[in-house]
Amino acid sequence: MTPLIIAERLTRTFTSGAVPVTAVDGASFEIGTGEFVALVGPSGCGKSTLLHLCGAMDRPSDGRISMGGQPLEALSDAALTLLRRTRIGFVFQFFNLLPTLTLAENVALPLLLDGRPAALALDRAAALATRVGLGHRLTHYPHQLSGGELQRGAIARALVHDPGLVVADEPTGSLDSANGAAVLSLLSDLNRELGVTLLLATHAPEIAAAATRVLHMRDGRIVRVERPAPSDAAGTSGAAL
Repeated sequence: MTPLIIAERLTRTFTSGAVPVTAVDGASFEIGTGEFVALVGPSGCGKSTLLHLCGAMDRPSDGRISMGGQPLEALSDAALTLLRRTRIGFVFQFFNLLPTLTLAENVALPLLLDGRPAALALDRAAALATRVGLGHRLTHYPHQLSGGELQRGAIARALVHDPGLVVADEPTGSLDSANGAAVLSLLSDLNRELGVTLLLATHAPEIAAAATRVLHMRDGRIVRVERPAPSDAAGTSGAAL
């Protein structure tokens, strides 16, 4: 499997007052193209910081990280912004859909920000929304959608620009167990169908079990790598949301 992300001794240190806090401490790993990798560990172990580094939302304090052979730490802020806009999709715990936009407009937003024609962007958004089961909700606003529908909309938005990498930070954390299982199943299905690389952070073992590989974190370090046995942990994508 060709590596998409290569990290070498990746470190991120923040200064809190006069005391430096190391959130990621010398992490080295590879993530293959098309792979589904889960980051697991207790709160405060550095999962979100590592996701931000992999998603080009932050820069390392030390070490190196590359995507597709391109060193991220060497890129300018403008180049990192372009990389995020064109090659990376993001799914967050609290959805982050804009309340003044319809579902279709929210899903189309990455394409519109990239200067794509509005008609083409909305057509692509409608196709992705239909794929995630929301074709009947295109004109609805976020306050009219359920939690599961909001997260499915966020997944469609993350995929609308055909990224190579989707970064998901606790994507089931705000959902009940049934909706969480259905969202996980959808992510797993899209990973297999589209070949998109999926990097997901979670504290829930049952969520991590759906991944092809699990990186266990503690105190900013990757302390163990696990390959879960094949199972039906992801369920079926037909589950109601």
